[in-house]
Amino acid sequence: MDEEKIELLSKLMNENEEESKASKSDKIQIEPNSSKSISIIYDWVQCVLIAFIAVAVLLTFGFRVINVDGDSMMNTLTNSDKVIVSELFYTPQDKDVVVISHGAQFQRPIIKRVIATAGQTLDINFETGEVVVDGVVIDEEYAVGETKKGNTEIPNVIPEGKVFVMGDNRSVSLDSRYEEIGLINETDIIGKAEFVFLPFNHFGFIK
Repeated sequence: MDEEKIELLSKLMNENEEESKASKSDKIQIEPNSSKSISIIYDWVQCVLIAFIAVAVLLTFGFRVINVDGDSMMNTLTNSDKVIVSELFYTPQDKDVVVISHGAQFQRPIIKRVIATAGQTLDINFETGEVVVDGVVIDEEYAVGETKKGNTEIPNVIPEGKVFVMGDNRSVSLDSRYEEIGLINETDIIGKAEFVFLPFNHFGFIK
């Protein structure tokens, strides 16, 4: 009888040891996965915090964030892109992508590309799509779509204090070709769109 008790006790102890080993094995398998998940979450949180800090610094030093609304600047910019705009001591230059403050016909800022500035001559061939500034056909590798004729007269020489702008997506852009937008006052230009910071797959400087 004593031998049976001893054998039963030994069996129970062996079973407990096996369960303990199995439990430790499970922990060994789980812990690396848990650690990896925590690491991924930490990396994402770190990226988000860095992005917010970067934006805060930029805003402090004369930059602002503008949200792209619409497809008039495709393929350079797409709808809902968030861009950093430099506005400190900015003077409009040819081919710059600029943000224009709201006016009588448009109720929020718009983004367009500068084609010609004050004092420059301008001619657009709507049959070929060629844009001629100061007698030279400009290279517009960024432009897509048909350059349609608008409903307003384009001056041969851009007046003082004015800028002529167009969207890169010429077939859909409402810009200086149309009376709803027309020539832009230099004072209505907020600044130059420098780069896209969101979404991350569009991150980069604007050409």
